[in-house]
Amino acid sequence: MNKDWSIDEIQDIWQLASNLHDGQKYGGQEKGQKVEYINHIGSVTFEILKAVEVDTTLNSDLSIKCAILHDTIEDTKLTIEEIKNRFGKSVADGVLALTKKEQDNSIKDKIGDSLVRIKQQPKEIWAVKMADRICNLYAPPFYWSNDKKKAYLKDAKFIHNELKNGSLYLANRLLEKIEKYNSFIDE
Repeated sequence: MNKDWSIDEIQDIWQLASNLHDGQKYGGQEKGQKVEYINHIGSVTFEILKAVEVDTTLNSDLSIKCAILHDTIEDTKLTIEEIKNRFGKSVADGVLALTKKEQDNSIKDKIGDSLVRIKQQPKEIWAVKMADRICNLYAPPFYWSNDKKKAYLKDAKFIHNELKNGSLYLANRLLEKIEKYNSFIDE
């Protein structure tokens, strides 16, 4: 597998993602707390960096690029055509598969559709989705209801079940985070 990746290319992609996500924030664990969205992008990328170190069969170049760009279509003005032109078809296909379709009515439909598309991609894209959910299980935003947390946990279990064969390391990490996330749910 391709274990080579260019630090210069990654720095350029990181700069692009930082500019595209500039000013975007999400709710933190404590009331009123806002976290820069680039923190999430970095967290997913860190998970992938560790995964490609542990799993020598993963294509590190594809994995890292898709980790950095995974939310750009949903959350920024960047288009899939621009990604394809700048970073190639494999990266564009991966990012597109990781993007939830807007026309789907419910979160469940969006996740199901996304997982179908992810499973048609190389396992590196499966790995990015697992890394994304791992990072989203650290702590819920302070304003989430108990029902929302339970639904999110249920979705995490579904993602694990569907994608666990993409990376044993990340599947185990996701299971650990699922177990720890239970501490945020009031019974």
